[in-house]
Amino acid sequence: MSDIINLLPDSVANQIAAGEVIQRPASAVKELLENSIDAQATDIKLILKDAGRTLIQIIDNGTGMSETDARMCFERHATSKIKKADDLFSITTMGFRGEAMASIAGVAQVELKSKRPEDQLGIQIEIEGSELKSQTSCACSKGTSISVKNLFFNVPARRNFLKSDSVELRHIIEEFQRAAIAHPELALSLHHNTSELFHLPKGTLRQRLVGIFGDSYNQRLVPVHEDTTIVNVTGFIGKPEFARKTRGEQFFFVNNRFIKSSYLHHAIQNAYERLLPKDAFPSYFINMEIDPKTIDVNIHPTKTEIKFEDERSVYAIIRSAVKQSLGKYNIAPSLDFEQETSIAIPQNKSREEVLMNPPKIKIDKNYNPFSEEDKKDERRKQFGPTSPVLSVHDSFKRNAESENRRKGEGEREPHHADSQLEIEIKPEQNAQQEFNIEGEKTTKTSAYQLHNKYILAHIKTGMIVIDQQAAHERILFENYLEMVENHTGVSQQQLFPQTLEFSASDTVILKELHEELQGLGFDINEFGKNTFIVHGTPADISDQNVFELLEKLIEDYKSSQGELGAAKKEVVAKAMAKNLSIRSGVPLTKEEMSHMVDELFACRMPYSSPTGKPTLITISLEELDKKLKK
Repeated sequence: MSDIINLLPDSVANQIAAGEVIQRPASAVKELLENSIDAQATDIKLILKDAGRTLIQIIDNGTGMSETDARMCFERHATSKIKKADDLFSITTMGFRGEAMASIAGVAQVELKSKRPEDQLGIQIEIEGSELKSQTSCACSKGTSISVKNLFFNVPARRNFLKSDSVELRHIIEEFQRAAIAHPELALSLHHNTSELFHLPKGTLRQRLVGIFGDSYNQRLVPVHEDTTIVNVTGFIGKPEFARKTRGEQFFFVNNRFIKSSYLHHAIQNAYERLLPKDAFPSYFINMEIDPKTIDVNIHPTKTEIKFEDERSVYAIIRSAVKQSLGKYNIAPSLDFEQETSIAIPQNKSREEVLMNPPKIKIDKNYNPFSEEDKKDERRKQFGPTSPVLSVHDSFKRNAESENRRKGEGEREPHHADSQLEIEIKPEQNAQQEFNIEGEKTTKTSAYQLHNKYILAHIKTGMIVIDQQAAHERILFENYLEMVENHTGVSQQQLFPQTLEFSASDTVILKELHEELQGLGFDINEFGKNTFIVHGTPADISDQNVFELLEKLIEDYKSSQGELGAAKKEVVAKAMAKNLSIRSGVPLTKEEMSHMVDELFACRMPYSSPTGKPTLITISLEELDKKLKK
């Protein structure tokens, strides 16, 4: 019997390795950026075409390579970072495996130009699918320029599995941001097609974060600093009020290397205990300086996982450092800590100033708290129009201010909570109204609001319990989905257009969702780098903070990216419904409850919310009898 074990050719071996190391354009960007950083570059330029599919080019002013080194860098397991196994426990460079360049060359057309400061001429190498095409001398600047063209040109299956340009560009931006945050002392820029997405001069970490995420972040950041014999912790954390519903602005670095650690993330979440709701994630940008001998970075090819020799101590130190910063800058209750100078403290007015300028109180002498008309006027002031003849959006939308006011004042039982109500479903002259609940015809009935959260109504065989928030999400979802699909959203033009600035990654998403937003009634256009100008908004959200609404919509869109088969239209409609639906704990008037029930049973799928949560349940008399043991 003949031998069956063969040695794979380098081209095949490199393609196999590329499947693990180079998974998408962002993977190649990560490896190339790390090589430039290891080459002691102080200025790095990243140029992309078609989100890296057509071109990924890195230009740096680093140390450059000799002719021999330039050729050797494309060989598997060829590296300048380590020479023996013991070096793995004292690694201070980003790369060390010697797999990245060989893997990239195995699945792309690569051109390299490099020159050392002491050389007169540089070296130019062209390699395609691991096959050397040319190697010549050339005139070039000090440093290295690497162009990766037509990624996965020889692996069509892998190329077909790439996502849309906007999705791939977001992944590249993530890798670029990680490198930029870890090295604020370097100047970096990012160009995509014909536009410049980032231009980051060297500076401090705070300046770098503001340059990446926008000017508003200057007021969101709280510094963190802790020196111990085990680890030194530096960086910034975000104030609790700016926490987001999805992850994305959580950055851990160990010796300037980006890592992922759910264990250490829990330490920070624990430090924010009682300051954040359970579904919120604080921003943090934390770098840990630790002895390389006490960590192991050689776990995964992506090098984003690290093993710590004393992980529990690191956990405790990070938690303590974050908790101390929150207390020191008066984010959490604390005693005897210095006040941050950038936070203004309101000063009490002197007695003389108060006497000279007493506060003025405006009193409406004609207001009657027992008048039904005055009650309606008061509700209009707080929540906007609530007439049952208005659209469902006008009837039930509640802005963030009303929700925050409710949370701040606590749950209050209004005079009409649990009040009896006649539900009128599509009245037709004097005919008796009917609607179906799970196949059972139900006629005009009575309903109550329970704890400002549920609507109770009796039916012939028992009763139904409606979750007002889930029900309203269903109503809004179907309305918004119809608007997006048919472009029937009505736009309310603004007297003074708003200019909004977003981060680069959020800008990519807004561009991607531009058509869907227009369908809803948003009149929003790009206005310079990462900036948009809003001329109009959907008519039913006129009292919303447009920036906050768009930011929440972007966050929900990010969290929905993993849903299989989720179309953009559905994701946008779901996000709008989630953010504009009436919340549990908000009291409803008789007209609002009647209109909600009417609209719910007019929906195509009235029994579940867009997220699959039940909107109502039925409880039969038989079940009640069993519970009460009758």
